[in-house]
Amino acid sequence: MGVNYFTDEQLRLLEENPYVVKASKKSITYSEEFKELYWIDYQNGMQPIEIFKKYGFDPYALGSRRRDNFTNRLKKQAAREDGFKDTRSKNSGRPSTKELSLEVQLERLKHKNEVLQQENDFLKRVRFINRKQITKKSKNKQ
Repeated sequence: MGVNYFTDEQLRLLEENPYVVKASKKSITYSEEFKELYWIDYQNGMQPIEIFKKYGFDPYALGSRRRDNFTNRLKKQAAREDGFKDTRSKNSGRPSTKELSLEVQLERLKHKNEVLQQENDFLKRVRFINRKQITKKSKNKQ
């Protein structure tokens, strides 16, 4: 079984929910406030399906697997020092070029080109030194 995708209507409803930070066809990012409220209700004995209904979510659109995974993830987060804060870095590693101007993109490419040229020059020097040593060794053997 694959990921259950949200329909456009379900996605629109999720985006309107005040407890949703971000929603896509495949995933939902819940607010810290919702996570705290959910955890309090869960600790007080409410069932996950009831909690999602209480805060304006359609629990059937979410699906049982997504609800269960959310509950399990919250259990782990509750035990952490950071609590329910999203500890994922905003920077995924690769710089995004979507919102960069052409000038900034050009500047980055120039810098990358310069770094690659320096690396190439360094490798040429290493290769030259290695050849020199090999020729010295072969002369010494004769």
